Amino acid sequence: MNQPFTVTGMTCGHCEMAVRRAVRSVDPQAEVKIDRAANWVEVQSEQPRNALAAAIREEGYTVAE
Repeated sequence: MNQPFTVTGMTCGHCEMAVRRAVRSVDPQAEVKIDRAANWVEVQSEQPRNALAAAIREEGYTVAE
């Protein structure tokens, strides 16, 4: 399932890695695409959207509802 997120606070490659790591802590098989300039994260995962968003928030980023 394709799940797009608007994520703010990503400013560098380290931020992208942190978001990928957060998503993969919920779903190790997830495919994650990130466009930092657009504040956009797309996740291919069957895991619940709220679990993925919570993992990203735990890394310190804001996820729009």
